[in-house]
Amino acid sequence: MAKKSLKHQNITNVALVHVVLVFLSAIFLIPLLWMISTSLKTDVQALAFPPVWVPNPPQPGNYKQAWEYGMEQLAGQAPMLIYARNSILIAILTVTGTVVSNAIVAYSFARLRWPGRDIAFAITLATMMVPFPVIMVPLFGLFKDFGWVGSFRPLWIPAWFAGAFNIFLLRQFYRTIPFELSEAAKIDGCSEWAIFQQVILPLAKPALAVVALFSFMGTWNDFLGPLLYLQDQKTFTLAVGIQAFRSQAGGAPIHLQMAASTMMVAPIIILFFFAQKQFIQGIATSGLKG
Repeated sequence: MAKKSLKHQNITNVALVHVVLVFLSAIFLIPLLWMISTSLKTDVQALAFPPVWVPNPPQPGNYKQAWEYGMEQLAGQAPMLIYARNSILIAILTVTGTVVSNAIVAYSFARLRWPGRDIAFAITLATMMVPFPVIMVPLFGLFKDFGWVGSFRPLWIPAWFAGAFNIFLLRQFYRTIPFELSEAAKIDGCSEWAIFQQVILPLAKPALAVVALFSFMGTWNDFLGPLLYLQDQKTFTLAVGIQAFRSQAGGAPIHLQMAASTMMVAPIIILFFFAQKQFIQGIATSGLKG
């Protein structure tokens, strides 16, 4: 009887947790659903009160208008195409640099022994406590002296110098890989670089996928960085370009802004949908052990 009561209580607790999670998920989905709904409305429906949730009839042509809105400012070229091209280019360079640099640095902290390693790792982690606004002005001055302001370089070159969070994540994952594999490779005559390439990296694909996904999402959604360093509208990313909609011709209509925002969010949702297995596996197997 006690076992049945305990089992019933466990089922009740699980059901309650699921109900709470579904409720919270619905709350978080409301802004996304509202954005998609508004992107398919007419300008009258978008501003109607009380709000109209279901567009009647849907206006898929809003996406074409948003894609081409403001073409006169860019010599007849579709602004969204230019913004998307810039965002993709910066994201590719940033993700590549993030994965390569952090994989190497994390390997050094996790698998190699050298004087001052633990102190250097502690200092690296301490940099996570420094908020970006604190270093924003010095960085801008540095990049200005380099002559990089107005170009993409301030947005992707720093990614090639590793970051504390990704170093920590990969280091924790590397530490879960048995050291016996490295020792066996050394006996076979492999150098440290060969061990890193042929033994560690193939096993670390889930963690590397998480780092790449985080990097892509952060770069794709980054607004402050491009706002600081990009000056010409032809170099704008999607995040800054959509904000520029509000200043074009007195401000783009709200339904076109929502259509542009939906197009910007879509790649993130699609990427996460296809990469969720690797994402969850990478987080779960990292262990976050000391």
